[in-house]
Amino acid sequence: MRYWAYFAGKVIAAAAPLWGVLWLVQFLFPAPRHSRDDLADLGHMMPSLLHLLAVLFWFLLCAGALAVIVWDQRRRCRVCLRRLRMPIETGSRGLTLQLGRPTVESICPYGHGTLSLDDADIAGMPTSQWKAHSDDIWDELCAPGKDSGQEP
Repeated sequence: MRYWAYFAGKVIAAAAPLWGVLWLVQFLFPAPRHSRDDLADLGHMMPSLLHLLAVLFWFLLCAGALAVIVWDQRRRCRVCLRRLRMPIETGSRGLTLQLGRPTVESICPYGHGTLSLDDADIAGMPTSQWKAHSDDIWDELCAPGKDSGQEP
C-alpha cells in the first residue's frame, strides 16, 4: 500500500508544475478562434499552429515526466521504498539452455527482497518479479549446515 501511495504522491508532485506549464502555454499561445471563412486562408493558421506545437511540447513533457516516475518506481523496494542496490546480471542470450534467460537482479539494502528484471522478450516488454525475503535476514545465514551433520 505504501508503495502505491508513494507512486501517487510522485505523480501529484509532478502534476502541479506541469499544470503551471500548461497555464503558461495557454497564456503565451492562446488558441485562436476561427470562422468558416478563415479556415480557407492559410495565412491565419500560424497562431493555431504555434498553439498546437506548444501543447504538443507540453504533452511530451508530461509523458517524459511520467516515464521517469515509472522507471524510478520500478527500481524501489516494495517495503521500505529505498532504491535497490547491487545489480547482478545473470544468464546469457547465447547460452540460454545452460545459463537461463538474461536477467538483472537487484536487492534491497535492508534485505526486504530481490527484484529480478528479465531482458525484453519478443513482445518488447520487460517483466519483473519481486521476491520478498523473510523478516529476519540472518535466519538463512546463521542456520546450521544440513550437509555438515552439525546439530544446533
